[in-house]
Amino acid sequence: LFLYSFLVFQRTMAPLPGSVLLAPSPAGSKYDLMYYLKGSAAGGICCSITHGALCPVDVVKTRVQLDPVKYNSGLIGGMRTIVAEEGAGALATGLGATCFGYFVQGWFKFGGVSFIKIQAAESLGEEKAWENKTFIYLGAAAIAEFVADIFLCPLEAIRIRSVSDPEFCDGMVDGFGKILKADGIGGFYAGLAPILAKQIPYTMAKFAVQGEAADKIYASMGKTPDQLSSAANLGISLTSGVIAGVAAAIISHPADTLLSKINKAGAGGDGPMMTRLMNIAKETGFVNLCTVGLLPRCVMIGSLTAGQFGIFDTVMNALGASKFHFSDPNAK
Repeated sequence: LFLYSFLVFQRTMAPLPGSVLLAPSPAGSKYDLMYYLKGSAAGGICCSITHGALCPVDVVKTRVQLDPVKYNSGLIGGMRTIVAEEGAGALATGLGATCFGYFVQGWFKFGGVSFIKIQAAESLGEEKAWENKTFIYLGAAAIAEFVADIFLCPLEAIRIRSVSDPEFCDGMVDGFGKILKADGIGGFYAGLAPILAKQIPYTMAKFAVQGEAADKIYASMGKTPDQLSSAANLGISLTSGVIAGVAAAIISHPADTLLSKINKAGAGGDGPMMTRLMNIAKETGFVNLCTVGLLPRCVMIGSLTAGQFGIFDTVMNALGASKFHFSDPNAK
């Protein structure tokens, strides 16, 4: 994991001007440093835009998870309640932490998955990579998401604390200072276990299901990505993204509920984090963990995942690069 982090850092985190991202890769080196930079930038942009755009839905979802008795009238009803009591601006609570946090997360997640799957494909060869593509997707997604969540967790803690208590802070920087003063560094990582339990299965399902769904769509058309227009490929990315998003939302929802609750002040009582998580799980109940807030989460994650893959492909094309696809050697 440390080797992976170092390699991705070396390949992606150099402070380069925007003009460098538009520069073509040297001849004969399609998957080089510049390619990974473009993939990481596209990942950061797509995650930041989609999570930022769906911030109002996420605010309602979090409130439903934290107080299902009060917010019991669905997504639209929850929005109306929040707007009536706190004003429309409350739906943008935590927007700064959301956009910045998910840009960093998307940078490492999409950049990391691209790096690992391409390295695996080059190491195994085309045929073996095709036969083992699901395992490659799952492994690449798990490793990349683990690294990404180390950077995301503090910003997610600020966002959830802001949503659960609108008076908590006046912005991301203020929230960072207050959590640091009250709880120390550990306060930013109180939700690390549930965020890993939520994000790693979510990301594994997201990339594996999207990749498989896209391959099935291409196979049904008898075409490869290179044989279709950019618009057709974009449509396939959006369609497969919706399928992947709903699957990933269902799989990761129980941990998402725990994450929302653990970041609420006093939740789960005192003691170690795992004890608090067990207390919350017992108080909430298994069925409620799996179902409360699931519909708005499916709407949010289905739209968000489709948007991410669509924006990722669009940004990559704009930067003069294209997403790596596993190819079936027997279909040639």
